[in-house]
Amino acid sequence: MAKTIAIIGGTGKEGKGLGFRWAKAGHKVIIGSRTLEKAEAAVSELKGLIGQEVDLSAALNDEAVRQAEVAVLTVPFAVHRQTLEGLKDALKGKILIDVCVPIIPPKVTKVQMPEEGSATQQAKAILGEDTLVCCAFQNISYERLMGTEDVECDVIVCGEKDARTVVLELVKDTGLTGWDGGQIENSVIPEGLTSILIGLNIKYKVPSAGIRITGVL
Repeated sequence: MAKTIAIIGGTGKEGKGLGFRWAKAGHKVIIGSRTLEKAEAAVSELKGLIGQEVDLSAALNDEAVRQAEVAVLTVPFAVHRQTLEGLKDALKGKILIDVCVPIIPPKVTKVQMPEEGSATQQAKAILGEDTLVCCAFQNISYERLMGTEDVECDVIVCGEKDARTVVLELVKDTGLTGWDGGQIENSVIPEGLTSILIGLNIKYKVPSAGIRITGVL
């Protein structure tokens, strides 16, 4: 079933990549930004790339979230807390997919978690019981999302049980394979893997190292 998805900070690479995939899959996608002009520019770019009629629009972050069933957070970790605190009321009753990773320059290949345990746990601590929180898409690159075919990369979904089923379906709609990673405390694993993948990209001079789960199917 098609959903209305708000992408908070959707003008960045990861946000646009997810918007590209979900709009093509038939979902209503709202690209959110702190400035409407940037959101509108991203929508125009994506519509040009998709090349077909899609339900894709622009809005300020708060307005985008209020219109949506599912919100996706793709802002840099430096503004993670600030963004969530500003959107707490708008996120009540929603599912939040937190794509953020606590990468702290210059040591981007070192795992550095906040005191809450992970970015996803920090989001839950800020938002409270009124918002269901999951993590997903930490280990997939923009370059892979902007392709036209299914991607040989898996997505681990961790978070609150009532939200994980919804998020796993949305992962499937991007053409990726999703895996139920269990409770929110486990979000430290996919988040931490991102720093390792960045290190692999640097060492082996590749743009988009990812992960696969084997031995299950």
